[in-house]
Amino acid sequence: MVRCANESLHREQFARQSDVLMSQSNHVQSLARGLAVIRSFDVDNPEQTLSEVAKRTGLTRATARRLLLTLTDLGYATTDGKRFSLTPAVLDIGYAYLSSLNIQQIAQPFLETLSEAAKESVSVSVLDGTDVVYIARVPTARIMTISLGLGTRLPAHCTSMGRVLLAELTDTEVEHRLPATLDALTERTITSRDELLAELARVRARGYALVDQELEIGVRSVAAPLRDSTGRATAAMNISTHAGRTTLEEVREHFLPKLLSAAADVNNALRKR
Repeated sequence: MVRCANESLHREQFARQSDVLMSQSNHVQSLARGLAVIRSFDVDNPEQTLSEVAKRTGLTRATARRLLLTLTDLGYATTDGKRFSLTPAVLDIGYAYLSSLNIQQIAQPFLETLSEAAKESVSVSVLDGTDVVYIARVPTARIMTISLGLGTRLPAHCTSMGRVLLAELTDTEVEHRLPATLDALTERTITSRDELLAELARVRARGYALVDQELEIGVRSVAAPLRDSTGRATAAMNISTHAGRTTLEEVREHFLPKLLSAAADVNNALRKR
């Protein structure tokens, strides 16, 4: 009942916005319609079919289809052939998207506390296509040859945060998202699609991902999902350490409990926003 009421209110808001736009003599109708399509995705509708987008925006199916395919071609949306969803690339339109999610602001103090407790670097990222994109980070000693900062992109298939987020998808969705060839960044990197799917099943079952020197030799990391009020994993948090000073057993025994506790605190904060 509440969902139906919200849906009706959403349609009324779209109608009012459309009326205002139509009353302006200098507006670009195609841009207004494109923004309406983007706005049609929300916490209750993170994925939509063509028909659902058309219904929620009041656009014809043909117009909605052109706009969705344009957004997909530009990288602002993705599709499995039936359902569409936005990608983090919409951040390019304006920083307001990240601010509205508020993940960075909410997670930052917990990241700082976790980094202090673990004495290691901690990060938060989101999934964008075949990559993870860093949106928050508290670095300590540099352990990688590349510099990591906000906006850094790394391949999802060989990173702990990437695997946590890929594990939220079905095998079919993962197959659709993965590149044709999985690059081997080290001799430890999983490059077999079947092996990766099997590893994602294990991640899905245990609720965290541990990656041992698959992204870069000497780098180990463990990640856990960050979930919104609906339970959907919208981001992931990890701790990274150097293999020369931390064994896999130490990662599991000392870092993992701290990480899971911090992730639970962030999830509680996200649910209260």
